Amino acid sequence: MNRVALIAHDARKDELVAWVGRHVERLRRCTMVATGTTGARIKAAFPDLDLTSVKSGPLGGDQQIGAMIAEARLDMLIFFIDPLSPMPHDVDVKALTRLGTLYDLPMALNDATADRIMQGW
Repeated sequence: MNRVALIAHDARKDELVAWVGRHVERLRRCTMVATGTTGARIKAAFPDLDLTSVKSGPLGGDQQIGAMIAEARLDMLIFFIDPLSPMPHDVDVKALTRLGTLYDLPMALNDATADRIMQGW
C-alpha cells in the first residue's frame, strides 16, 4: 500500500482538497498522513479516507512529516506551497524539499506535478 503525505499552505488548501477529489479512488488504496488543518479539511470532504493528521505544520507537523521521510515511512509527498505569500514557513519548506530530494522521494509542489505522479501509480 502506498503511503502519501499531504500538506498545503493556507492559500492552497482548497486546491489540495480538490486535487484529492480528482484522485480519490486511487487514494482510497493509500495510507495518508497530513498536517493538522490540511488533514481536517480533507477528512471533512472525504471522511472514508485512511488519513491520519499530525500537528499543524508550524507547530511541528512539518518536522513530523520530515521524520517520516528520513525513516522511509512515506512513498510520496504532495506539498502545495504558496510561492506568492510571505514565507513564514520558508525553513520548513526547505527542510521538506531537502529531505525529499535526499531520500529520492517522489514529490510534488503543485497541482500539475501531483497529477503526473499519480498517473504513474
